[in-house]
Amino acid sequence: MKKMFYILSFLFSLGLFSQNEALFEKANTLYNEGKYAEAIDNYRAILETEKHSVDLYYNLANAHYKLDNIAPSIYYYEKALLLNPNDSDIKNNMAFAKNMTIDAIDVIPDVGFSKLLNTSTNKLSFDTWAKIAVSLVFCFVLLFLGYYLAYSTLNKRLAFIGSSIALIFACITLAFAFHKYNLDKNDNPAIVFSQESKVKSNPNSRSEESFRLHEGTKVQVIETYNDWKKIKLSDGKIGWVVSDDIKLLKNF
Repeated sequence: MKKMFYILSFLFSLGLFSQNEALFEKANTLYNEGKYAEAIDNYRAILETEKHSVDLYYNLANAHYKLDNIAPSIYYYEKALLLNPNDSDIKNNMAFAKNMTIDAIDVIPDVGFSKLLNTSTNKLSFDTWAKIAVSLVFCFVLLFLGYYLAYSTLNKRLAFIGSSIALIFACITLAFAFHKYNLDKNDNPAIVFSQESKVKSNPNSRSEESFRLHEGTKVQVIETYNDWKKIKLSDGKIGWVVSDDIKLLKNF
């Protein structure tokens, strides 16, 4: 029975893959013909099958950009960039899309030790830092056993020094791993989709208005309360917006 289930699942996946490939080719053809709205419908049909790829998001963003849909174009460029952070084409096209936004928000850069720590931490992913830490702990154990089993004083000294260095670097990489985990956990970006969103001082429609944002602006979501999201801008401003006004980027 299980074998039959696996065979049926495989055939279904194969059929879905073929269908998505046909939709993707059709959407690309429509895009090249200048039928951007129809191309978007076909790209979105692929997304509804929970198929995610850099090319899909990139092409979908390009189609929205051609129609001057500010928020969706930036949103899908950002989604593509999450899957391929070093793609220069995505970055360049997104820069053009961001030129259409209204809000000009300054970026408060990290300085000093904070900048050095965050830059160093972001060089590698959490998984990579964790794997390096585990490898160094393994080296420490081997070298410590070598120290314990060695007979000569020189070999004991070398094994002790090596195990100490491995342990120190294991602790450092482990700290980087946890810091990377916390950075990723607190990174919850979203794009404003409302043409104009009123940012409130509290999660209440009757509370004082702090400022306004417009479509395409990127924010960080730091808290959720009922139908409200607490957001933070790159210049440090904080406020509350209605959840429907923004769209989270990391929801795949």
